[in-house]
Amino acid sequence: MIICPACGSSVEGDLRYGCSSCGARAIGPPLARPEHELPSYGLASIAFASGVVISIVFLISTIAALVENNGISVRFWTIRFWTVVAAGETAAWRMKWIALPIAIAVLWSGARIIRSIEANPKKFIGLRAARIGFTNAAVVTILLATLIGITIPARLRQRRDAITAASYARLYRIDRALREYLEIHGTLPGRDEYIKELQTLPDPDGSIAEALRFVDPSGYQATTEPIASGKVKPLVQRGGALRNTTTKIVADPPPVSFTTYKLHLPSEHRFLGGDDDFVMVDGVITKASEVSSSSVLTRPNAP
Repeated sequence: MIICPACGSSVEGDLRYGCSSCGARAIGPPLARPEHELPSYGLASIAFASGVVISIVFLISTIAALVENNGISVRFWTIRFWTVVAAGETAAWRMKWIALPIAIAVLWSGARIIRSIEANPKKFIGLRAARIGFTNAAVVTILLATLIGITIPARLRQRRDAITAASYARLYRIDRALREYLEIHGTLPGRDEYIKELQTLPDPDGSIAEALRFVDPSGYQATTEPIASGKVKPLVQRGGALRNTTTKIVADPPPVSFTTYKLHLPSEHRFLGGDDDFVMVDGVITKASEVSSSSVLTRPNAP
């Protein structure tokens, strides 16, 4: 099968009899292969260019992060080592989903190109250039993996701190809403209706509704302050002799006024009852594990 140079279609047989698609004819037999062929530098140039380009991109990203962290008027001769490392970490995290897969692909293709050049030294040249490109790609891959790996614990800690700060903000907002409700109604809402009651408060910025989304309805408990025990002097009833003793006056008991509360906020996993839960008692926030450990330590010994 021969490719027609005029139209590009495939021709079976001798092209001197004409192309079936365009009718072009060859004026003679195809030329013989040359006795001496120059080796190709194409594969080596691809491997070299790929490694150098990815190295330059990472270097530019690091410089951009360095200028961003230290300002435009940074003097490079005054930069310290850890400042450069921090900029490299920032650049690595920004490029992790793009540069790291590309660097791995360049490593794989560079290794294949090097093997091809070594297997056919007469056909391909540029082994040193291909190895330089492969080395650059390997260095960039190792740097990206190392800089990403050493910052994972710090980023996990920052994520945990951010979750804790968000939970604290929600709890403090609910505490303020409960205090506003107590000031308006003279009592805290009960356990069954506290979410609906807090939703009736003015909420122009939607912070109360946002905080209540993370609250478990069964994690709230309202109580009253205990009354101090002691001997109370009985009151002398005046005019007791004139009052009919057969008549009994039954007064309605005063309504219970809730003034203290205890609120459990689930952890980031949204499951109530774990040691990572937050417990707020009258505006004081602690961890559920700390509350349980303190209760165990203060438990009286059994006789």
